[in-house]
Amino acid sequence: MHEEPLIRWDWIGRNWASIQVLLEDHVVMALVPVVVGLLIALPLGLAGVRWRWLYQPTVGVMNVIYSLPSLAVFIVLIPVTGLATRTTVMVPLTFYSMAVLIPAVVDGLTSVPDHVRQSAVAMGFTPMRRLLRVELPIAVPVVLAGLRVAAVSSISLVSVGALVGRGGLGYLFIDGWQRQFYTPIIVGIVLVVALAAVADLLLVLAQRLLTPWSRARGTA
Repeated sequence: MHEEPLIRWDWIGRNWASIQVLLEDHVVMALVPVVVGLLIALPLGLAGVRWRWLYQPTVGVMNVIYSLPSLAVFIVLIPVTGLATRTTVMVPLTFYSMAVLIPAVVDGLTSVPDHVRQSAVAMGFTPMRRLLRVELPIAVPVVLAGLRVAAVSSISLVSVGALVGRGGLGYLFIDGWQRQFYTPIIVGIVLVVALAAVADLLLVLAQRLLTPWSRARGTA
């Protein structure tokens, strides 16, 4: 009896156009929440550093949201955002990203040594200039470390959206499981892992470009 091969390369060739569409959909739904989460986390993190009483309640709320199962949140949002829509998937992922990025922003800004801040003040830097030219550049490694976690987590969690009709590459998992056909499952796993690896590598490269002094110190 002829055994079914683990990977059907002919199936991949015939369905490559559809796989590309799912891949593009996956990238959008994974990365947009991270970008939006970062844009929201930056001012909230700055506020948390400026007013310390605000930080703990904000992080507490974010941690509660982060602990919620993604599938349950998707289902709850369906009556509001619709079934099989990008919004249903991206809204929870934005909050999940914020839960990681707000502490990263706060930790990054609080890691700036006091004598560096004092030196900037002595040089006549305004608070905004000090933030943009001194504090944020020093905080970049910590913020990007959080961004790496948020990006990889988001890429992974998008697949769960397939259970509510919009999950990018997650559709391949559902399709393969329902038909007991392993090729789409393997393709989906490989592409999700590749996306996560590429996103992480790009962020590592971004950190090297944004912190040239760390390369110089390493060389020395």
